[in-house]
Amino acid sequence: MKTKSRQKILFVYNANSGTRNAIMDSMHKVFSPSTYDCSLCDITFGIVSENRTWKKFRQESGHSMVFLHKDEFAKKYASKFGSKFDFPIVLVVGENGLEVLITTEELNGLKTARGLIRLLKERISK
Repeated sequence: MKTKSRQKILFVYNANSGTRNAIMDSMHKVFSPSTYDCSLCDITFGIVSENRTWKKFRQESGHSMVFLHKDEFAKKYASKFGSKFDFPIVLVVGENGLEVLITTEELNGLKTARGLIRLLKERISK
């Protein structure tokens, strides 16, 4: 699926928002990385800060990007989309509602920010 730069790209983490959850997620990444459930979090953020490669791409891309945790997504989109999606996921907010840009399975198969960037570039047009 190709998207136009005017469309909003929505990244939804498989984690809940809040400081306590962020601390628990960081601890999980350190002590049990193989069982950590959010590949998108793992790719875009290290233990305490945003991945440099990802941050540079995000800042220079020119695309409208929104990042939500799954609880924030549920509050904003639940009435319209219910639990239609698994997380993490990358969606496009288009004329017909939300469309999948990168599936949960594809995200779970990625290991690096460069891999995510490559896939995004393949699917988004400038």
